[in-house]
Amino acid sequence: MPVLLLALHAFSVIHAQIILHLATTSRRRSHIQRRLRLRKKMFLRQIVRQRSPIAWAHPQSCYWWDMIVPDFSEQQFVQNFRVSRESFQYIYDRTSEILAKKDTTYRLCVPVRKRIAIAIWKLATGSEYRTISHLFGVGLSTVFNCVQEFCNAVIQVLLPVHITTPDATKLEKMACFFKSRWRTPQCVGAIDSSHIPIIAPEKYPRDYCNRKGWHSLVLQAVVDGKGLFWDVCVGFPGSVCDARVLKQSHLWTILSDGQLLGQNKATISGCDVGHYLIGDPAYPMLEWLMKPFSDTDRLTPEQHTYNYRLSSVQSVVQMAFGRLKG
Repeated sequence: MPVLLLALHAFSVIHAQIILHLATTSRRRSHIQRRLRLRKKMFLRQIVRQRSPIAWAHPQSCYWWDMIVPDFSEQQFVQNFRVSRESFQYIYDRTSEILAKKDTTYRLCVPVRKRIAIAIWKLATGSEYRTISHLFGVGLSTVFNCVQEFCNAVIQVLLPVHITTPDATKLEKMACFFKSRWRTPQCVGAIDSSHIPIIAPEKYPRDYCNRKGWHSLVLQAVVDGKGLFWDVCVGFPGSVCDARVLKQSHLWTILSDGQLLGQNKATISGCDVGHYLIGDPAYPMLEWLMKPFSDTDRLTPEQHTYNYRLSSVQSVVQMAFGRLKG
Protein backbone atom coordinates (compact mmCIF):
# COMPACT_ATOMS: atom_id res chain seq x y z
CA MET A 1 0.00 0.00 0.00
CA PRO A 2 2.72 2.55 0.81
CA VAL A 3 4.36 1.65 -2.45
CA LEU A 4 1.12 2.36 -4.29
CA LEU A 5 0.68 5.70 -2.55
CA LEU A 6 4.26 6.61 -3.34
CA ALA A 7 3.72 5.74 -6.96
CA LEU A 8 0.52 7.80 -7.13
CA HIS A 9 2.29 10.77 -5.53
CA ALA A 10 5.16 10.50 -7.94
CA PHE A 11 2.77 10.31 -10.89
CA SER A 12 0.87 13.35 -9.62
CA VAL A 13 4.07 15.35 -9.28
CA ILE A 14 5.25 14.32 -12.73
CA HIS A 15 1.83 15.12 -14.27
CA ALA A 16 1.77 18.51 -12.61
CA GLN A 17 5.26 19.24 -13.92
CA ILE A 18 4.22 18.16 -17.40
CA ILE A 19 1.15 20.42 -17.28
CA LEU A 20 3.26 23.30 -15.96
CA HIS A 21 5.83 22.70 -18.69
CA LEU A 22 3.17 22.59 -21.39
CA ALA A 23 1.55 25.75 -20.06
CA THR A 24 4.89 27.50 -19.95
CA THR A 25 5.74 26.27 -23.45
CA SER A 26 2.35 27.45 -24.74
CA ARG A 27 2.85 30.90 -23.28
CA ARG A 28 6.32 31.10 -24.70
CA ARG A 29 5.05 29.88 -28.05
CA SER A 30 2.31 32.53 -28.02
CA HIS A 31 4.82 35.16 -27.03
CA ILE A 32 7.19 34.10 -29.79
CA GLN A 33 4.37 34.05 -32.32
CA ARG A 34 3.33 37.57 -31.31
CA ARG A 35 6.91 38.75 -31.68
CA LEU A 36 7.16 37.17 -35.11
CA ARG A 37 3.90 38.75 -36.23
CA LEU A 38 5.11 42.13 -34.98
CA ARG A 39 8.40 41.77 -36.83
CA LYS A 40 6.54 40.77 -39.98
CA LYS A 41 4.34 43.87 -39.78
CA MET A 42 7.34 46.12 -39.27
CA PHE A 43 9.12 44.47 -42.19
CA LEU A 44 6.13 44.90 -44.49
CA ARG A 45 5.75 48.54 -43.48
CA GLN A 46 9.36 49.15 -44.36
CA ILE A 47 8.86 47.55 -47.78
CA VAL A 48 5.78 49.68 -48.47
CA ARG A 49 7.69 52.82 -47.57
CA GLN A 50 10.59 51.98 -49.85
CA ARG A 51 8.78 50.73 -52.95
CA SER A 52 7.72 53.07 -55.78
CA PRO A 53 4.15 54.41 -55.61
CA ILE A 54 1.52 52.97 -57.91
CA ALA A 55 0.53 56.42 -59.21
CA TRP A 56 3.50 58.59 -60.03
CA ALA A 57 4.67 61.24 -62.47
CA HIS A 58 8.03 62.04 -64.00
CA PRO A 59 9.62 65.17 -62.57
CA GLN A 60 8.93 68.13 -64.85
CA SER A 61 10.66 71.48 -65.19
CA CYS A 62 8.53 74.61 -64.80
CA TYR A 63 11.47 76.96 -65.30
CA TRP A 64 10.23 78.48 -68.57
CA TRP A 65 6.79 79.36 -67.22
CA ASP A 66 7.94 80.41 -63.74
CA MET A 67 11.10 82.32 -64.64
CA ILE A 68 11.09 83.30 -68.34
CA VAL A 69 7.48 84.22 -69.15
CA PRO A 70 7.11 86.76 -66.30
CA ASP A 71 9.99 88.75 -67.84
CA PHE A 72 8.41 88.87 -71.31
CA SER A 73 7.88 92.33 -72.72
CA GLU A 74 4.40 93.12 -73.98
CA GLN A 75 5.57 92.51 -77.55
CA GLN A 76 7.12 89.16 -76.64
CA PHE A 77 3.96 88.12 -74.80
CA VAL A 78 1.80 88.90 -77.83
CA GLN A 79 4.22 87.14 -80.18
CA ASN A 80 4.15 83.98 -78.07
CA PHE A 81 0.54 83.82 -76.87
CA ARG A 82 -1.08 85.96 -79.59
CA VAL A 83 -3.01 87.93 -76.99
CA SER A 84 -1.99 90.93 -74.93
CA ARG A 85 -1.50 90.65 -71.19
CA GLU A 86 -4.66 92.70 -70.76
CA SER A 87 -6.66 90.27 -72.90
CA PHE A 88 -5.10 87.33 -71.06
CA GLN A 89 -6.16 88.83 -67.74
CA TYR A 90 -9.68 89.39 -69.07
CA ILE A 91 -9.92 85.75 -70.16
CA TYR A 92 -8.63 84.68 -66.75
CA ASP A 93 -11.15 86.81 -64.89
CA ARG A 94 -14.08 85.44 -66.90
CA THR A 95 -13.13 81.74 -66.92
CA SER A 96 -11.17 81.18 -63.69
CA GLU A 97 -14.22 80.22 -61.66
CA ILE A 98 -15.13 77.41 -64.07
CA LEU A 99 -11.56 76.20 -64.54
CA ALA A 100 -10.58 76.22 -60.86
CA LYS A 101 -9.67 72.86 -59.33
CA LYS A 102 -8.90 71.71 -55.79
CA ASP A 103 -5.67 70.16 -54.57
CA THR A 104 -5.80 66.47 -53.69
CA THR A 105 -3.88 64.39 -51.18
CA TYR A 106 -1.75 63.04 -54.03
CA ARG A 107 -0.67 66.20 -55.81
CA LEU A 108 -1.22 69.93 -56.19
CA CYS A 109 -3.42 71.04 -59.07
CA VAL A 110 -2.06 73.16 -61.90
CA PRO A 111 -2.86 76.86 -61.25
CA VAL A 112 -5.67 78.29 -63.37
CA ARG A 113 -3.47 80.95 -64.95
CA LYS A 114 -1.05 78.28 -66.11
CA ARG A 115 -3.90 76.08 -67.38
CA ILE A 116 -5.19 78.97 -69.49
CA ALA A 117 -1.70 79.69 -70.81
CA ILE A 118 -1.29 76.05 -71.85
CA ALA A 119 -4.59 76.09 -73.74
CA ILE A 120 -3.93 79.44 -75.42
CA TRP A 121 -0.45 78.30 -76.44
CA LYS A 122 -1.91 75.21 -78.08
CA LEU A 123 -4.60 77.20 -79.90
CA ALA A 124 -2.16 79.93 -80.93
CA THR A 125 0.75 77.80 -82.14
CA GLY A 126 -0.70 74.38 -82.93
CA SER A 127 2.28 72.77 -81.19
CA GLU A 128 2.20 69.07 -80.37
CA TYR A 129 0.92 68.07 -76.95
CA ARG A 130 4.28 66.53 -76.05
CA THR A 131 6.13 69.74 -76.89
CA ILE A 132 3.77 71.79 -74.73
CA SER A 133 4.13 69.22 -71.94
CA HIS A 134 7.91 69.74 -71.86
CA LEU A 135 7.62 73.51 -72.22
CA PHE A 136 5.24 74.04 -69.29
CA GLY A 137 6.50 71.19 -67.13
CA VAL A 138 3.24 69.24 -66.94
CA GLY A 139 2.05 65.81 -67.98
CA LEU A 140 0.81 64.97 -71.44
CA SER A 141 -2.72 64.23 -70.22
CA THR A 142 -2.73 67.53 -68.32
CA VAL A 143 -2.14 69.44 -71.56
CA PHE A 144 -5.01 67.64 -73.24
CA ASN A 145 -7.36 68.29 -70.32
CA CYS A 146 -6.38 71.97 -70.15
CA VAL A 147 -7.22 72.51 -73.82
CA GLN A 148 -10.55 70.68 -73.65
CA GLU A 149 -11.69 72.34 -70.44
CA PHE A 150 -10.62 75.80 -71.60
CA CYS A 151 -12.52 75.45 -74.89
CA ASN A 152 -15.64 74.36 -73.01
CA ALA A 153 -15.29 77.36 -70.68
CA VAL A 154 -14.95 79.75 -73.64
CA ILE A 155 -18.08 78.32 -75.25
CA GLN A 156 -19.98 78.52 -71.98
CA VAL A 157 -18.86 81.97 -70.79
CA LEU A 158 -17.32 84.06 -73.58
CA LEU A 159 -19.23 82.94 -76.68
CA PRO A 160 -22.64 84.25 -75.48
CA VAL A 161 -21.04 87.61 -74.69
CA HIS A 162 -18.87 88.27 -77.75
CA ILE A 163 -20.51 86.39 -80.64
CA THR A 164 -24.20 87.21 -80.58
CA THR A 165 -26.92 87.94 -83.10
CA PRO A 166 -27.16 91.76 -83.30
CA ASP A 167 -30.38 93.56 -82.44
CA ALA A 168 -31.96 96.36 -84.50
CA THR A 169 -29.81 99.06 -82.92
CA LYS A 170 -26.56 97.22 -83.62
CA LEU A 171 -27.65 96.44 -87.17
CA GLU A 172 -28.19 100.14 -87.85
CA LYS A 173 -24.72 100.97 -86.54
CA MET A 174 -23.19 98.22 -88.68
CA ALA A 175 -25.03 99.47 -91.76
CA CYS A 176 -23.79 103.02 -91.19
CA PHE A 177 -20.20 101.79 -90.89
CA PHE A 178 -20.34 99.77 -94.13
CA LYS A 179 -21.98 102.66 -95.99
CA SER A 180 -19.45 105.24 -94.85
CA ARG A 181 -16.43 103.08 -95.62
CA TRP A 182 -17.40 101.08 -98.72
CA ARG A 183 -20.50 102.89 -99.97
CA THR A 184 -22.64 99.76 -99.57
CA PRO A 185 -25.90 100.96 -97.99
CA GLN A 186 -27.84 98.53 -95.76
CA CYS A 187 -24.98 96.00 -95.64
CA VAL A 188 -24.49 94.61 -92.12
CA GLY A 189 -21.96 91.83 -92.62
CA ALA A 190 -19.66 89.80 -94.84
CA ILE A 191 -20.01 86.02 -94.92
CA ASP A 192 -17.47 83.42 -95.99
CA SER A 193 -16.14 79.98 -95.11
CA SER A 194 -12.68 78.74 -94.23
CA HIS A 195 -11.27 75.25 -93.88
CA ILE A 196 -9.66 74.14 -90.61
CA PRO A 197 -7.09 71.34 -91.15
CA ILE A 198 -7.69 68.10 -89.24
CA ILE A 199 -6.27 64.58 -89.13
CA ALA A 200 -8.36 62.25 -91.26
CA PRO A 201 -10.93 60.49 -89.04
CA GLU A 202 -11.22 56.71 -89.10
CA LYS A 203 -14.85 56.80 -90.19
CA TYR A 204 -15.76 58.33 -93.56
CA PRO A 205 -12.40 60.06 -94.15
CA ARG A 206 -13.31 60.92 -97.76
CA ASP A 207 -16.19 63.09 -96.55
CA TYR A 208 -13.67 65.37 -94.86
CA CYS A 209 -11.42 65.75 -97.90
CA ASN A 210 -11.95 69.23 -99.40
CA ARG A 211 -11.53 70.27 -103.02
CA LYS A 212 -7.84 71.05 -102.40
CA GLY A 213 -7.18 67.46 -101.40
CA TRP A 214 -6.65 67.71 -97.63
CA HIS A 215 -8.93 66.91 -94.70
CA SER A 216 -10.72 69.73 -92.94
CA LEU A 217 -13.75 71.06 -91.12
CA VAL A 218 -15.69 74.00 -92.55
CA LEU A 219 -15.90 77.21 -90.52
CA GLN A 220 -18.63 79.60 -91.69
CA ALA A 221 -18.52 83.09 -90.23
CA VAL A 222 -20.15 86.50 -90.52
CA VAL A 223 -18.21 89.62 -89.51
CA ASP A 224 -19.07 93.29 -89.23
CA GLY A 225 -17.17 96.12 -90.89
CA LYS A 226 -14.46 96.00 -88.23
CA GLY A 227 -13.86 92.29 -88.72
CA LEU A 228 -15.59 91.23 -85.51
CA PHE A 229 -17.43 87.92 -85.68
CA TRP A 230 -21.15 88.02 -84.94
CA ASP A 231 -22.10 84.55 -86.17
CA VAL A 232 -20.13 81.31 -86.52
CA CYS A 233 -20.96 77.78 -87.60
CA VAL A 234 -18.29 75.07 -87.53
CA GLY A 235 -18.23 71.29 -87.83
CA PHE A 236 -19.32 70.38 -91.35
CA PRO A 237 -16.97 68.01 -93.25
CA GLY A 238 -14.55 69.62 -95.69
CA SER A 239 -16.32 68.19 -98.75
CA VAL A 240 -19.52 70.17 -98.03
CA CYS A 241 -19.82 73.28 -100.22
CA ASP A 242 -20.37 76.78 -98.82
CA ALA A 243 -23.97 77.05 -100.04
CA ARG A 244 -24.96 73.78 -98.38
CA VAL A 245 -23.29 74.75 -95.11
CA LEU A 246 -25.26 77.99 -95.12
CA LYS A 247 -28.59 76.28 -95.77
CA GLN A 248 -28.01 73.84 -92.91
CA SER A 249 -26.76 76.41 -90.41
CA HIS A 250 -28.65 78.26 -87.72
CA LEU A 251 -27.98 81.51 -89.59
CA TRP A 252 -30.21 80.36 -92.46
CA THR A 253 -33.03 79.70 -90.01
CA ILE A 254 -32.94 83.11 -88.35
CA LEU A 255 -32.53 85.08 -91.60
CA SER A 256 -34.93 83.27 -93.92
CA ASP A 257 -38.06 84.45 -92.10
CA GLY A 258 -37.10 88.11 -92.63
CA GLN A 259 -37.58 89.02 -88.98
CA LEU A 260 -33.97 90.02 -88.37
CA LEU A 261 -32.77 91.77 -91.55
CA GLY A 262 -36.07 92.72 -93.16
CA GLN A 263 -37.37 95.19 -90.59
CA ASN A 264 -35.51 98.46 -91.17
CA LYS A 265 -35.71 99.08 -94.92
CA ALA A 266 -34.32 101.97 -96.92
CA THR A 267 -35.40 103.21 -100.35
CA ILE A 268 -32.56 102.83 -102.85
CA SER A 269 -33.20 103.74 -106.51
CA GLY A 270 -36.93 103.39 -105.92
CA CYS A 271 -36.69 99.97 -104.22
CA ASP A 272 -37.19 99.11 -100.57
CA VAL A 273 -34.02 97.36 -99.43
CA GLY A 274 -33.59 95.68 -96.08
CA HIS A 275 -30.34 94.81 -94.38
CA TYR A 276 -28.25 92.18 -96.13
CA LEU A 277 -24.99 90.25 -96.10
CA ILE A 278 -22.33 90.11 -98.80
CA GLY A 279 -20.82 86.80 -99.90
CA ASP A 280 -18.67 85.42 -102.70
CA PRO A 281 -19.99 83.74 -105.90
CA ALA A 282 -20.29 80.36 -104.13
CA TYR A 283 -23.38 81.59 -102.27
CA PRO A 284 -26.91 81.91 -103.68
CA MET A 285 -28.40 85.29 -104.51
CA LEU A 286 -31.10 86.03 -101.92
CA GLU A 287 -33.10 88.96 -100.65
CA TRP A 288 -30.75 89.17 -97.67
CA LEU A 289 -27.57 87.95 -99.41
CA MET A 290 -25.77 89.77 -102.22
CA LYS A 291 -22.97 88.33 -104.35
CA PRO A 292 -20.88 89.65 -107.27
CA PHE A 293 -21.60 89.10 -110.95
CA SER A 294 -19.79 86.03 -112.27
CA ASP A 295 -19.47 86.73 -116.01
CA THR A 296 -16.78 89.40 -115.73
CA ASP A 297 -16.15 89.57 -119.50
CA ARG A 298 -19.56 91.11 -120.26
CA LEU A 299 -20.09 93.46 -117.35
CA THR A 300 -21.09 97.09 -117.65
CA PRO A 301 -19.07 99.78 -115.86
CA GLU A 302 -21.74 99.92 -113.16
CA GLN A 303 -21.52 96.17 -112.66
CA HIS A 304 -17.74 96.35 -112.43
CA THR A 305 -18.09 99.02 -109.75
CA TYR A 306 -20.61 96.85 -107.93
CA ASN A 307 -18.21 93.88 -108.01
CA TYR A 308 -15.34 96.03 -106.79
CA ARG A 309 -17.24 97.28 -103.78
CA LEU A 310 -18.44 93.79 -102.87
CA SER A 311 -14.91 92.48 -103.22
CA SER A 312 -13.67 95.19 -100.87
CA VAL A 313 -16.27 94.24 -98.29
CA GLN A 314 -15.46 90.56 -98.73
CA SER A 315 -11.84 91.23 -97.86
CA VAL A 316 -12.92 92.08 -94.30
CA VAL A 317 -13.99 88.53 -93.51
CA GLN A 318 -10.94 87.12 -95.28
CA MET A 319 -8.66 89.25 -93.13
CA ALA A 320 -10.59 88.12 -90.06
CA PHE A 321 -9.86 84.50 -90.99
CA GLY A 322 -6.22 85.45 -91.51
CA ARG A 323 -5.98 86.88 -87.99
CA LEU A 324 -7.75 83.81 -86.61
CA LYS A 325 -5.30 81.41 -88.23
CA GLY A 326 -2.25 83.57 -87.68
